[in-house]
Amino acid sequence: MLFTDRPLRLGTRGSPLALAQAHMTAQALRAAHGWNKEAIEIVTVQTSGDRIQDRALADIGGKALWTKELDRALIAGKIDFAVHSMKDVETLRPDAFRIAAMLPRADVRDKLVGVESFAALPANPLVGTSSPRRAAQVKRLRPDATITLFRGNVATRLAKLATGEVHATLLAAAGLDRLDQSDVGTLIPIETMLPAPSQGAVGIEALADNAPVLAALNAINDRDTYDTVMAERALLRGLGGTCHSPIAALALVEGDGLFLRAEIISPDGSETVREEARLARGDQDAAEAIGRTLLDRASPALRALFEA
Repeated sequence: MLFTDRPLRLGTRGSPLALAQAHMTAQALRAAHGWNKEAIEIVTVQTSGDRIQDRALADIGGKALWTKELDRALIAGKIDFAVHSMKDVETLRPDAFRIAAMLPRADVRDKLVGVESFAALPANPLVGTSSPRRAAQVKRLRPDATITLFRGNVATRLAKLATGEVHATLLAAAGLDRLDQSDVGTLIPIETMLPAPSQGAVGIEALADNAPVLAALNAINDRDTYDTVMAERALLRGLGGTCHSPIAALALVEGDGLFLRAEIISPDGSETVREEARLARGDQDAAEAIGRTLLDRASPALRALFEA
C-alpha cells in the first residue's frame, strides 16, 4: 500500500464512460502494485461540463469545464489523482498539475451512428454533434448537411437519435467500446475523418509535487500512448487552438520515432490544410512547429479562428 492509514482517492466525473475509465485505471494500479480492492477509493466529482448541456462547450468556458472541479479537489486534498479523457483536457495546464500516466490508447476512430455511410444520408441531412472538428469534417463530406448542437453523454445522444431529432450523429469508437457498445455505429476510416488530438486516450493527473503518487502512477504509464498524445498536444500549442477551432491530429509510433498527421478545417468544410512529419519522441518543439506551419498555410479567414 502507498498509504497505510487510508486508500488512494481517485477522482472522476460521474458519467458512465468516466466511471468506466476510472475503474480501468484502478484495476491497472491494483494489478501493477498487487494492491487489494480497498487500496483505491473512487470519488465522483460533478463538473460544470456535466451540468450544462444546452450550450456549446466553447461558449461556456471551453475544456476547463471538464477539469476545474477535479483540479480544485486535488488542490484541496479531497482526491489524490484524477482520471480524464485526454481529448477533454485543455492544452495549457497549470504548473501545479502533472499528467503522470496514460493507459494504452483505444481505437482512435469516430463512428457514424444512424446510417451506414455518409452517402446513405438523405439530401440536406441533419447531423448532431457538438464538436467543431466533426462538424467541419461532415460539411466537407456532405456540404448539404445542417449541423445541430448535440451534447450529453453517450446514452443521451443515442436517445436523441432514436427519437428522430437528427438523421445521424458521431461518437468516439473508444467510448462505445468501453461502454460495451461496440456494435453501435459504423467505423469511419482515419483517411476519411482524422480524429481529434488525444482521442481514445485516458490520462491520469496528480499534483506535481506529490512524488509518492506520481511514482505509483508511473507504473501504469503506457509510453507509446504518452509520447503520441503529448506530440498531439504540442501541436495544439503551436496552433493556439480553442474549442472553437476545427483541428484533427494523430501521431503514431514509427520505428524509434513518431509520424504525426494533422489538419485544420474551415467550419463550412471548404478549406482543409494538412501537414505530416516524422519527429523524434519527446520533440515537442517540432510538433509545435507543425502547428505554426499549418497556420502559415491557411487562408486569413481560417487563420482568424485561431487568433480569436
